[in-house]
Amino acid sequence: MFSLAKYSDAFKEQLVQEYLRGPKGYKRLAKKYGLPSMSPIKEWVDAYRLLGREGLKRKTKKSTYTGSFKWDVLYWRKQRGASLQETAEAFGLPRASLIAAWNRTWEQEGMAGLEEKPKGRPPMTDKSSRKPLSSPPVSREAQLERENELLRLENAYLKKLRAFRKKPAPSPEKHKQGLRSSSRKKDSD
Repeated sequence: MFSLAKYSDAFKEQLVQEYLRGPKGYKRLAKKYGLPSMSPIKEWVDAYRLLGREGLKRKTKKSTYTGSFKWDVLYWRKQRGASLQETAEAFGLPRASLIAAWNRTWEQEGMAGLEEKPKGRPPMTDKSSRKPLSSPPVSREAQLERENELLRLENAYLKKLRAFRKKPAPSPEKHKQGLRSSSRKKDSD
C-alpha cells in the first residue's frame, strides 16, 4: 500500500485539473505521473468536486465520527439506495471509502464495531489497588512436615560439619611432596 500523504496539495490539484480539463482518464494520468494505481486520483477528483481545494489538503488532525453518525450514514444510504459517492457528498465526508469501511465493519461486528475504540495501551493500575501475592493457606499438617524436613536438613549439615572438624588437617608437607613427585614424573616423560 502506498501513502497518499507523500503527495503535495499542489501536485494533487494539478492532477485533478488535468483530469477535469482533458480527455485523459485515471489510468493514463496514473501512468503518466508514475502513481502505483488510479485510486488516489479518483479520490482526489471526488474530494475536489465535493469540497474544492479544501478536499485536497492534508489533514493535520484525524477526523473521528461517532458510532451513531456512522449508523445514520449507513442507514441513509440503504434507505435511498445511494452510491458511496452520493452518500459521501450528502454527508460532507472526504472519501467514499470511509463508508465502505464502515459498512464492512458493521456487517462483521454489528453496532459495537462502529463505536470508537480507545487508542493506545490501557492505563497502568495504581500499585495500592493491586492485591499482594500470597500463597494459598497451608494446613497444620503441611506446616509440620515442612518443619520436619528443615530439621532433618539442619541435622545432616551439623553431622557433616562435626565430621569435617574431627578429621585432622592434612599437613602442607604432604601436599608439597606430592607436587614434587608429580613434577618429576612430567620431566622424565
